[in-house]
Amino acid sequence: MKTNIIYNDDCIKILNSKIDEKSIDLIFADPPYNLSGNGLKWKGNKTGGDWYMVDEAWDKMTAPEFLKFTRQWIGACDKVLKDKGSIYIACSYHNIGESMMVLKQLGYKINNIITWYKTNAMPNMTKRIFTHSTEFVIWAVKDSGWAFNYETLKEINPEKQKNGDLKQMRDFWQMPLVQGKERIRGSDGKALHPTQKPEEMLKRIILASSNKGDIVLDPFSGSGTTAYIAKKYERQWIGIEKDKNYIKISTTRLR
Repeated sequence: MKTNIIYNDDCIKILNSKIDEKSIDLIFADPPYNLSGNGLKWKGNKTGGDWYMVDEAWDKMTAPEFLKFTRQWIGACDKVLKDKGSIYIACSYHNIGESMMVLKQLGYKINNIITWYKTNAMPNMTKRIFTHSTEFVIWAVKDSGWAFNYETLKEINPEKQKNGDLKQMRDFWQMPLVQGKERIRGSDGKALHPTQKPEEMLKRIILASSNKGDIVLDPFSGSGTTAYIAKKYERQWIGIEKDKNYIKISTTRLR
């Protein structure tokens, strides 16, 4: 089995053909949320610049198609994950139900649902609902003995006790949507990947649930954040991504 590689193919196919069974220590997945379709945009937004809602072909499925897809990719991840391994799944209120249902059907225990509070969340355009400012990360395990580096998380936790002592990391993470130098943009200034996840998020997950030399897999590699952080902290990594343009972004980033 190859490591430190990004496969350009469908993740279900690769997971079932190229990845050894029970070989992966940690999986982070940022699957399609199934949100695309209306092409909303807001040019001249004064709080965060021009805003474009995700509108990608890979993010458009009917409800039955999406549930079937969720069953297939999580089932394929289950086959390659070690018994004591962890799987983290990024989601919003739109797709958390499908992911939770499939995980429970496969016998997983939900350790945490981490709430990501986006400190620079996009304003809502309709003014008819509360502004969406959170996403979630499900952390699930299948067997006892999972890795959890409690002391490391205390050391990197930006929150401190009143007297300055280290503090337990909670399941409520405040961090902005990716911006500034971290945001990968094209020559036109527009983000090259619509759902790029913060490096700090992957740092916490990888340091929490893996150790040096472990294999971290991302079945929806996108802009390559998981591989980039895994490499930085001396883990082996495997990415899978269908879009060749995203692989070009990842390759440049990893170099």
